[in-house]
Amino acid sequence: MKKNLLAVLGMSSLMLIACKSGNEKPVSSGAGSDTLTMLVGSYASSAEEGIKIYRFNQETGESNYLGGLKGISNPSFLTVFPDGKKVYAVGEDETSQTATANALALDADSARLTFLNTCLTRGGAPCHIAVSPDKRFVVTANYMGGSITVFPLESSGRLGEGHLIPFTGKGPDESRQEQPHLHHIWFTPDGKLLLANDLGTDCIHAFPINTAQTSGNEGYLDEASAFDIHLPAASGPRHACFDAEGKFAYVITELSGEVIVLSYDGNTLQPVQRIQADSLGAKGSADIHLSPDGNFLYASNRLKGDGLAIFKVSKNDGQLTKVGYQSTGLHPRNFILTPNGKYLLVACRDANEIEVYLRNAQTGLLEDTGKRIAMSRPVCIRWVP
Repeated sequence: MKKNLLAVLGMSSLMLIACKSGNEKPVSSGAGSDTLTMLVGSYASSAEEGIKIYRFNQETGESNYLGGLKGISNPSFLTVFPDGKKVYAVGEDETSQTATANALALDADSARLTFLNTCLTRGGAPCHIAVSPDKRFVVTANYMGGSITVFPLESSGRLGEGHLIPFTGKGPDESRQEQPHLHHIWFTPDGKLLLANDLGTDCIHAFPINTAQTSGNEGYLDEASAFDIHLPAASGPRHACFDAEGKFAYVITELSGEVIVLSYDGNTLQPVQRIQADSLGAKGSADIHLSPDGNFLYASNRLKGDGLAIFKVSKNDGQLTKVGYQSTGLHPRNFILTPNGKYLLVACRDANEIEVYLRNAQTGLLEDTGKRIAMSRPVCIRWVP
């Protein structure tokens, strides 16, 4: 559940800042072949620089701050358009009257973000945002709203008016599953289904995609043919990822602290394995990602024994074997691996820093480099294509 969100300061204060923040000093934006542009979203008031831009060298693990953006309240999660020129960010305020989706233009060379437009999600606490595979829609998962919102994209990259799809129901955990809590939007690799993870009702809502839809905010998802993929009671599905071949999906459950492996046959997903990521019953498992080579899977856990569970992936059947655990700083949320697989970066929200770990490609195990990127309440890390 989203807690202690900062007060809204008003969308009228939206403005761009691409300058130093505190004692951070912008540097030259010149980048070599191993240098990546990195965006970080955080919990912040609209008066703070909630989105920051860095350069990160995936061979050395070194980073440099370049600039950022003020004006969005709680821009916790981001997604980057495939062309690397547009960014979409949630404004994760709890109430539907102030929660937003925001469109930004990005010039990666100059490390500058400019505001395009904002739209209300009409569902509280949008905590995840994704671009559709056909690049025509942006979708938010609204945690407190118990809903998703589908926004058509204009040719300029601006968001059109959103279409709200609410859900009903609850789960057996009375304190955490009193209503639907949408947490993650993802798509099957073949582009056939939109999947929406619902922590509150222990299911994945699956919507067939209408590829013939060309305009408007309704009709893109075939709501009449939607179906639910049910997961174990009180599991609380949170984030998920697919393997490169699109045959297996991996879901981290926040409440039961498991990784659930599912097979995909082009029509639906079927659970084939459950394996524990959190052995302490913390009810705080968060994010999940495969290594670029597909050989290892990582899952973050919070609240007790904060860290990353490490699994070996079977190439034959996609199933997992636990091979290690890496302790991290407080409250590891989203994390990301470099494209070359050498480093893993963790957004430790309550430690106010991003931690950098060196990855052993043979064993999958992690080594703390001691490198830290200081930032207030980081949540989401994204590379720019």
